[in-house]
Amino acid sequence: MSSGKETPRQKMIGMMYLILTAMLALNVSKEAVEAFKKVDLSLSKTIANYVKKNDITYAAFDFAAKDNPEKAEAWRVKAYEVKDRANEIYDYIQDLKIEIITKAEGPESEALLPNNQIDITKVKKIDENNIPSEVLVGADQAGKGNSLKAMIMDFRLYLIETLDGKDPGTEQSILDILNTDDPKNLEGTGTEDWVTANFQTLPLVAAITMLSKMQVDVRNAETDALNFLFTQIDAGSFRFNNIIPTVTTNTSYVMQGNEYEAKVFVAATDTTQDLEIFVGPYTSKPNPDGSVTYEPSSQSTQLPIDDSGRGIYRVKAGSVGEKSWGGVIRMKAPDGSIRTFNFDQKYSVGVANVVVSPTAMNVLYQGIQNPLDISVPGVGSDKLTVRMTNGDIKKGKYKDYRGEYVAQPRNVGQNAQIIVSANIDGKTQSFPPVEFRVRRLPDPEARFANMKEGNVLRSVAAAQQVVTAVLENFEFDLTYTVTGFTVSVNDKGFEITAESNNNRLTDRQKSLIGNLRAGQKLIIEKIKAVGPDGRTRDLNPIILKIN
Repeated sequence: MSSGKETPRQKMIGMMYLILTAMLALNVSKEAVEAFKKVDLSLSKTIANYVKKNDITYAAFDFAAKDNPEKAEAWRVKAYEVKDRANEIYDYIQDLKIEIITKAEGPESEALLPNNQIDITKVKKIDENNIPSEVLVGADQAGKGNSLKAMIMDFRLYLIETLDGKDPGTEQSILDILNTDDPKNLEGTGTEDWVTANFQTLPLVAAITMLSKMQVDVRNAETDALNFLFTQIDAGSFRFNNIIPTVTTNTSYVMQGNEYEAKVFVAATDTTQDLEIFVGPYTSKPNPDGSVTYEPSSQSTQLPIDDSGRGIYRVKAGSVGEKSWGGVIRMKAPDGSIRTFNFDQKYSVGVANVVVSPTAMNVLYQGIQNPLDISVPGVGSDKLTVRMTNGDIKKGKYKDYRGEYVAQPRNVGQNAQIIVSANIDGKTQSFPPVEFRVRRLPDPEARFANMKEGNVLRSVAAAQQVVTAVLENFEFDLTYTVTGFTVSVNDKGFEITAESNNNRLTDRQKSLIGNLRAGQKLIIEKIKAVGPDGRTRDLNPIILKIN
């Protein structure tokens, strides 16, 4: 992990660059400018060394993630994000160097090599001092040096956020390496713009060397960040001082004739840690890093911890059926953070038998979805295979009724069988089929003003708009739609009728009803309705007397 100190080689390169820059300020001869080529070559070697070192670290991330994905994969992803960000700014600086040389010597310059590389020894116009300023500073102070500064600042902020305040030494090192503060002017009376201070009127070779130094800084900061991220792979790993022989079973419910299987292994604990185990309801909250924090609720019970670091849970078996329990384990990690782990377990109490129970009725009805609960004590629902004769069955829910399955029988009068098999310890066990009678949905009753017979006020009858069909006292809330009806009235000994082809009163029908007088009868007949099974039904007529 970096401490922010420069190596002797870095100090030497920095000193050489400062001396040569001072020589340029004194208008030293062209031979002195040639010395910048040597500095740039040295910087290129330094960059190559950083790349090799970083590649080794990336390979270590890959190996750690392959060996232990759960622990290392997230940190490997962060490391490669750092690589992408570093490459982005490194390549931008390299493009600036290419642009400067191309403008000075043309695209055919011998210094421009394949793969966007540069041979500084072949640069001819080493003392050209207009083009670097033109590219980086700009005539209106809007050159590409400003974009470079913004990228360096953004990269520095990104790396600091990646450290997350966990390594002050590395954080200070990165702040120093990628410093873009405006420097003091030569008079010491104020500050000078960072871009102008670094690139204004520099000879071409000096500008290239300055950009190479910034590439070194980028790789150096990348190395610091990678070293920190790699240490985080094991930062939260637990250390253990006690080994406990442990036995677990693949099931806590064994049916007669089946095998009982148990796994025997050792579990590691740390008796020096204050372990807390809570049994009961808990909540979960996702963290920004993708992990999850679990918290026990106020209804949870804390288990006592024995000398071996284990919590013992005991409960008396009561009613028959599957029982669920679980909770939260809370402990302090070596890095000082609090780590929480959730656990959920099930066990079953009962005898070996298949249970198929209708949840809203005692028969199956044709044409609708019939909800069913299907379970085998001690066996998860994901291990059940369910099929049906004289119909279809699938997982799902019907409206607000309970039931993990819905059955749709086909033929009325022919019984349907629900056939269940279960995968128990890798073996398929079948159970005797359960039969259900199949019935047709009953007919609904027609309603006008919510009445099927009796006396009705003339004003109430005249205010109605529709004729409805209602199925009362049925297990399901089914909807029937009236598709047609006839209104009949007797006027001076003559029967007058008017038809509707839907559930709404026509204007003619409304007029007949509106002209009725007290004592006259209103007859609504030839009523047809369609239910959820798609069948059209003829309903009984409605006979009302006008009051």
